[in-house]
Amino acid sequence: MAKQYVVIGCGRFGQSVAIKLAELGAEVMVVDDNEEVIQALANKVTYAVQADATDENAIKALGIRNFDVAVVTIGSNIQSSILVTLLVKELGVKHIVAKAQNPAHAKVLFKIGANRVVFPEKEMGIKIAKGLVSGNVLDLIDLSSEYSIVEIGVHPEWIGKSLVDINMRRNYQISVIAIKNGEDVDINVEPDRIMLSDDILVVIGNNINLETMRKV
Repeated sequence: MAKQYVVIGCGRFGQSVAIKLAELGAEVMVVDDNEEVIQALANKVTYAVQADATDENAIKALGIRNFDVAVVTIGSNIQSSILVTLLVKELGVKHIVAKAQNPAHAKVLFKIGANRVVFPEKEMGIKIAKGLVSGNVLDLIDLSSEYSIVEIGVHPEWIGKSLVDINMRRNYQISVIAIKNGEDVDINVEPDRIMLSDDILVVIGNNINLETMRKV
C-alpha cells in the first residue's frame, strides 16, 4: 500500500513536493486556504482541500491522523507554521517534515515535534554553489561531512580507456558505482567498460579525494 502524505501550505516549494510525491506513486492530500492554488493542484494529487490549517476543527475533520507523513511547508508565516506543526503532532502523525525560515524557527519546530526541518532556499543555494565551484561535477549528494556521491563527466584523457586503465581506486581512492549515458544507467559496471565522451560517472569517495580528482 502506498504511503499517504499530507502537504500543508502550497507555495512553490509545497507544490513541487506534492506533485513529485504524486508522480512517485504516493497518495497525496494538499491543504491550502487559497482556492486558486487548490484548483490548480486538483488534477495533480489525490486530494486537494481548501481549508485553514490553523483551525483545529478544520484540520481534525480532514482525518490528518490517518496520514503517514505530514509536510508543513508554511514558511512565510512563522506563527502559523508552528501552530500547524503542533496541531499535526497532537493529532498523531508519526513523521513530520517542516519548512523553516531561520535557525530559531527550526529550533522551535524540533521542540514541538518535527522529525525533520528543511531550509529549501538555503539547501538549494548550497547545492548550486557546490556545482559552480566543482567544475565538471554535475550533481552531488552529501552522505556525511566527509563522503559524497557525485556525478562527473568523463575527462578527455579517459575517453577510449577502460576502468581498469583508469584505475580510479588506486589513482584517486574513489569508486565508480554507476555509469549514465543518456537515459541508460548501468549499475553493474564491468571493469573493461570503455569510457565514451558522453558518459557520466557516478562515483563515491572522500570529499578530499573527490576534489583532488576534479582538479586533474
